[in-house]
Amino acid sequence: MYMDMRKTWKNITLSLYDCRIIRSKFIWVFLWLVVGAECKTGDAVRSFTLQTGGSLTIPCHYDTQYIQHKKYWCYDAGAAYNYCSILASANETKGRVSVIDHPDQSLFTVTMTNLQDQDTGTYWCAVEIKGILNMDVTEQLYLAVQSAPDVSVVSSSVSGDEGGNISVKCLYSSAYKNKHKQWCRYKDKSCYTSQSSSVQISDDERESFTVLMSGLMLSDSGWYFCSVGDRQAPVQLTVTGKTATTVTSSTGVFIHAASFPRNSSQTPGGDKQQNILHLKMWLPLLVLMLLMMILVTMATVIQRQKLKTNNINITHETPDKACAKPDDSVNPECDVTYSSVIKLHQTKACSPVCEEENVIYSSVCEQN
Repeated sequence: MYMDMRKTWKNITLSLYDCRIIRSKFIWVFLWLVVGAECKTGDAVRSFTLQTGGSLTIPCHYDTQYIQHKKYWCYDAGAAYNYCSILASANETKGRVSVIDHPDQSLFTVTMTNLQDQDTGTYWCAVEIKGILNMDVTEQLYLAVQSAPDVSVVSSSVSGDEGGNISVKCLYSSAYKNKHKQWCRYKDKSCYTSQSSSVQISDDERESFTVLMSGLMLSDSGWYFCSVGDRQAPVQLTVTGKTATTVTSSTGVFIHAASFPRNSSQTPGGDKQQNILHLKMWLPLLVLMLLMMILVTMATVIQRQKLKTNNINITHETPDKACAKPDDSVNPECDVTYSSVIKLHQTKACSPVCEEENVIYSSVCEQN
């Protein structure tokens, strides 16, 4: 009897324990569903209208702490992130979708080509966070593919030089004529709605407005949006630094230090150090050019000396009776060779009897 009661109590205890486990699991699943539903919208929803048959490239920013995490692009027509279908992950292309990660900019870009009406729907920029209780970091976007987009741009990619300016033309449909127009930077969510020293917005009220950015700096590079009402059109801006210029003269090559790229955040001391660095970089080239000039000069001098030496030609002739001039000082028993030296600038040939000043007599004796 005692043993039966003990066994019964044990079974009841195990049953209660199992119920606690099941209830705990149910609570976690419920929380996961609730949190997941809350995470699908994020801070704000970006909405784009796109041309049928066209393409789109958009940025998805993420925090620097997620640089090593997996990034992906997913889609779900029902706007529920928990059930979205992954179309492509970072640094891969699947069908008409390509995803490229740019860790140096803390963003990845998504490119979709040959857009069709059925591509309309809700999409998600997502960064994978591993762990059962850790939700992925996501941002919701809405894409509407239309034959005549509500908002678009003439060019989705523009570039300009540092210190210069760029112009972007944004287009909108007649239904958005009275909507609020803005020029926004995606990275810091800042928008321009009125004139400023660097950004000017002019609406021609004929279904387009123009954005003019002047005094460009390298830090202005990034992604922007033409925003009209609740619609956006992405634009990528690239600012390039000034290139170095050189001035060549007869005495060498000079570097114009002011033409080197300069970041707007540099101090005067930084400029001086950068100019010194450029000078050190070009110094070996200047030394090499100087050595080449010296070698060319030496070769020219040597060549001129050779030409000057060759202006005189010395010839040896056999003894000639007509040119011999007996002299008592010459030993008759010795073989005598007469040598005449003729200057090249003389035009007249030597006559049978040579003139006194053009003949040198010498005697050669063999010694026994």
